[in-house]
Order: sequence, then C-alpha cells, then structure tokens
Amino acid sequence: MQTLHRKNKSEGDRIDYGVIFSVMMLAIVGLLSIYVATTHDSNGGGSVLRTVGVQVLWYVIGAVAIAVIMQFDSEQLWKIAPYAYAGGLLLLVLVLRFYSKSYAANTGAKSWFAIGSITFQPSEIMKPAFILMLAMVVSRHNEKFATHTIPTDLLLIGKMMLTLLPVAVLLKLQNDFGTMIVFFAIVGGVMLVSGITWKILVPLITLIVLAGGTAVLLVTQDWGREILTHIGFKQYQFNRIDAWLNPSGDTSSTSYQLWQSMKAIGSGQMTGRGFDNSQVYVPVRESDMIFSVIGENFGFVGSCTVILLYFLLIYQMIQVTFDTKNEFYAYVSTGVIMMIVFHVFENIGMSIGLLPLTGIPLPFISQGGSSLLGNMMCIGFIMSMRYHYTSYMFGGEEEDF
Repeated sequence: MQTLHRKNKSEGDRIDYGVIFSVMMLAIVGLLSIYVATTHDSNGGGSVLRTVGVQVLWYVIGAVAIAVIMQFDSEQLWKIAPYAYAGGLLLLVLVLRFYSKSYAANTGAKSWFAIGSITFQPSEIMKPAFILMLAMVVSRHNEKFATHTIPTDLLLIGKMMLTLLPVAVLLKLQNDFGTMIVFFAIVGGVMLVSGITWKILVPLITLIVLAGGTAVLLVTQDWGREILTHIGFKQYQFNRIDAWLNPSGDTSSTSYQLWQSMKAIGSGQMTGRGFDNSQVYVPVRESDMIFSVIGENFGFVGSCTVILLYFLLIYQMIQVTFDTKNEFYAYVSTGVIMMIVFHVFENIGMSIGLLPLTGIPLPFISQGGSSLLGNMMCIGFIMSMRYHYTSYMFGGEEEDF
C-alpha cells in the first residue's frame, strides 16, 4: 500500500529561486529605467522619488501576493477559479460606470478606476483570474472526454470561447482593444496545448491568418475604414495604425511618439549613451515606451540582455511545468507564458516600429501598479507549482491533481 511521504526539504528548498532571480533582475531594470524617465520628464526631484517609491511599493505588494498565492495548491486554486473569474467580471462591469473621465479623455478607453491620484486597471487583475478559469474549463473537459474527436474538440473550443466572450464584450465596451488581444493570445496558447486535433487547428489557424490579412486590407483602404468605423473603431486607433505604417509621415502629431521612440533606441547604438543620459524625449516612456529608455541608455547590448532575461524566465516556467506533470497546472502555466510572451513581443515590437501602438506595458519593467500586480500574481501560480511539487510525493512519485 502506497503511503504519503513528505519530502525532506526545508521551506527554502521548495522555493524556485531561479524564477525569483529573473523577476528581480527585471524589476531592477524597471526601477532604473523609470528613474531615468521621470528624472528627465519631471519638474523636480520630489516627483521622481515619489514615482520610484510608488513603484517599489507595488513590487512589495506583488511580492506579498506571490507569497500568499504560492501557499495554495492546485486543488485550492481550482476551487478559487470560478470566484476569481466572477470577481474579475464584476470589476470590468463596474469600471464602465465608475471609470476615470480624465484617463478616458487621454487614452480613449474607459478602463481605469481613479481615486484621487491612485489609479487601477481591473483588466490587469482579470488576466490571472481568466487564466485560472480557462485552465479549469479545459481540464474538466479533458477529464470528461478522454479521447479527442472532432465533435468533442469543437465542444471544447466552444467552451473556451464562452469563457472568453464576456471578457471580450466588456473590454470592447471599454474601447480597450490592446488588452482584448492579450486575452485572445492566452486562449490561443492554451488551445494549442489542450490536445485539440490538428484537423481543427490547421483550418482554424488558416482562418485567423486570413482574418488578419483582411484586417490589414480594411485599415489600409478608405472603404475598409468606413466599415470599421461602423463597427466601433475609433479615430485614435486609425492614427496608431497610420503611425505604424508610416512612422516618418507625421512626426509632429500622430507619429510623434513612435518616431521619438525609434530615434531614442537608435541613438543608443551598441552600448548606449550611459545610465541617466537621455537626450531624446519620448512621451509616456515610463510605462508604454519604457523600452526606449533601455535602448537609449544601454544600447543594443542592454536591450538584448533584457530580452535574454525574459527568455530565461520563460524557460524556467516551462521547466517547472514539465517537472510537475499536472494537467491543470500545465494550462495555467501556458496561459501565464503566453501572456508574458505576448506582452514582451507587442511592447518591444511597437517601440521599434514593427507593430502598431497598443498601450501594452512591458512586464515587470513598465511603471504601473495594476499591471505589475497582475503579473506578480501569475508568478505566484508558477511558484505554487514548484512549492507544492516538492512538498508531497506518493511512493516517491508526484501526487497528480
């Protein structure tokens, strides 16, 4: 008879220090970059210290969130998932009524709460809640339908789309298209590893590619833009696309932010101008355009180092997933990985002109408390996987959920 054995590991041995190291290094880069951005853009040292201090406070709050979340094992996270998902939807509904008027005027999106100088974006907290719920939906389906067939796989896709639908609708009502595509990326990543047959995935991917090509055609043609306007696209979204297609076209207006970002990154050349030596002004560089600070101050070498840190973090998360061999955890980690990869790809891509501007922050680096807290909560899920994998074993083998 197999008995339950506790591994002879101390509390510290159950913590994945590799993941912590990667996040801490990215946090240091973030604080240095935010300091540089606010030093050159603010009117006094007090505001610089306050901005950096607030970001440090959010790192502390995020660290506490990690410490709390990693105490929950897969069964407890499973039970929490529906409540977290429902709570996230409630916040997305409430922000439509109590959104910040000033932020809406500046960004075009009704996606921020504001209480005095404190702002909060509920969609960032919805991301980890959505990942948990999506992982539960897929795990429950695969438990019920052990054999993948075209009808059962179509049913699974339907369940995933129904999980996504209310989030997508609420984000559409907020005019937050950039955040919406992050959720689509999460669903796409989980779908690829869910076991769905390639007889469905290949046509689906082909359809997505065709839809993307059609979208590009629509935004580049006057008649296409009329159609998109009728279905809810805003002028600021067209302006971002115009800036992407021709960044040097109107550098005094719609293309100004992107053009300045490209100039700043290019001026850094191989090794950068040096820390706190920024000579090119970039609007909102402390958050959306933080990569322009890294490129200008630390150059190509520094930029590549940051990208390597992300690769290291992702590799470590993948390694934890393979070690735990837990299906629910696997879908959770896939959602987290896709979220981070998409954020990095989109943020850096838009900073160098490869992708349109979307307002997506760079994980663990950009200024912003809600996005940082959401990312740290997701790291808590990964830490939970390692923490509980090394906690209990059945007969020397992992206890599956």
